[in-house]
Amino acid sequence: MNPSATKETPLIYIVDDEPLLVDLAEMALKSEGYRIKKFYAGETALKSLVAEPVAPALLLTDYAMKPMNGVELSEQCKGIHPGLKIIMVSGTAGPEIVISAPVKIDRFLQKPYHPATLLESVRSVLAE
Repeated sequence: MNPSATKETPLIYIVDDEPLLVDLAEMALKSEGYRIKKFYAGETALKSLVAEPVAPALLLTDYAMKPMNGVELSEQCKGIHPGLKIIMVSGTAGPEIVISAPVKIDRFLQKPYHPATLLESVRSVLAE
């Protein structure tokens, strides 16, 4: 695959332990032409990221997952790909998790969020 193709179609990792929310995010983002890989646990996402030949452009992750939460996943992923953009979502915590995170979290979205809000956030973060 040539580099310009990956620039046009960024790969986004979606990680959430609620399959319905993963599917909804996937539908919203695929409608805009993004390539998606979806995961229901941080550990499987991390294993995939390590093996990924082309680094994903964005990690969209839930905060409250076990045993690895979204902040821990973000920290591990940024250790492998420092330029990775991150959007953290949560229905149980507020934006303070982003402020206290050990790595830069580019955006925080409170659940439930509207698909249009997700798209706007993804576009904005990838444009930075």
